[in-house]
Amino acid sequence: MSSVAKQPILETPAEVREACEKFRTTFKQLKDEVGKVVVGHSEVVEAVLISLFAGGNVLLEGVPGLGKTLLVRTLAQALHLPFSRIQFTPDLMPADVIGTNVVMEDPATGRRKFEFQRGPIFAQVVLADEINRATPKTQSALLEAMQERSVTSGGTTYKLVQPFLVLATQNPIEQEGTYPLPEAQLDRFLFKIVVGYSQLDDLMTILDRTTGQVNPEAQKVLDGPRILEMQQLVRGVIVAPHVKNYVARLVLATHPGTATAAGGASGPVNKYVRCGASPRAAQALMMGGKVKALIEGRYHVGFKDIQHIATLCLRHRLLVNFEAEADKLDTDALVKQVMELTPTEGGR
Repeated sequence: MSSVAKQPILETPAEVREACEKFRTTFKQLKDEVGKVVVGHSEVVEAVLISLFAGGNVLLEGVPGLGKTLLVRTLAQALHLPFSRIQFTPDLMPADVIGTNVVMEDPATGRRKFEFQRGPIFAQVVLADEINRATPKTQSALLEAMQERSVTSGGTTYKLVQPFLVLATQNPIEQEGTYPLPEAQLDRFLFKIVVGYSQLDDLMTILDRTTGQVNPEAQKVLDGPRILEMQQLVRGVIVAPHVKNYVARLVLATHPGTATAAGGASGPVNKYVRCGASPRAAQALMMGGKVKALIEGRYHVGFKDIQHIATLCLRHRLLVNFEAEADKLDTDALVKQVMELTPTEGGR
């Protein structure tokens, strides 16, 4: 397994500025390289890359044919990392994901022994395609890999090679034969990204690229060790106490039935939310905000960085009640209301 690369300690302002600029330049190169294949969806690509450097997993939601699979495959090419695609179906078993022990015979001695055959989860960029089509038992096979970056089979734990990234897709409109993701699984996705339809100009470009003779391919921009270095740099980004306080208050504002609920007793959280965001949401806001600050050329996190990625972090972590569904209020609108009711300064 690759060990986490140690980022040199940055001691002078000049070293900090140089590291920030290098990160920003590399991020842009990677985004541009992916953009050579994936037309449009600039915000989606940026969000996926932010999650990569923050060390988190991504849930991509969108109707079929919008390029979700193409995005993941192109990203793996640009990162020069082993890629695997797992097509989730109702008959998929956990062993089809993580691997299984099989009986092998030693040709020299004739003795038989169990040997672990690794499954597709042992790649470094893993596409879990239509993840909500598999049963909860199979979905849960991803939990350990996503959180602990390891796989356990037959009582033995196998560490996954770093960096490791799971990008799962799901179709929001087709509910026949699907199994909604449990809250424990949703919480392990750093971001939930909604992929929308392409605009006119983008669609015309897609037609040119996909119906012509030339198919563009992404070239290598980064490799595993360099990604680990950049992830370590992200962890060194400064978060001032007042920004950290805002992150904590923003998460606490999503908890119904508490004194910190946004809008108070008659506010939208108490009215519409059944269960608020977990501490993982605060971690996601912090890490995502750090990456956003770096790509903006700063080595410290501001309120705008947190607000920029708040919906990505919170939309899948808020469980709404029947009243929200009756009023046709989705979680995106609810997150927006929570941010409006949570001041950046002050509070406990």
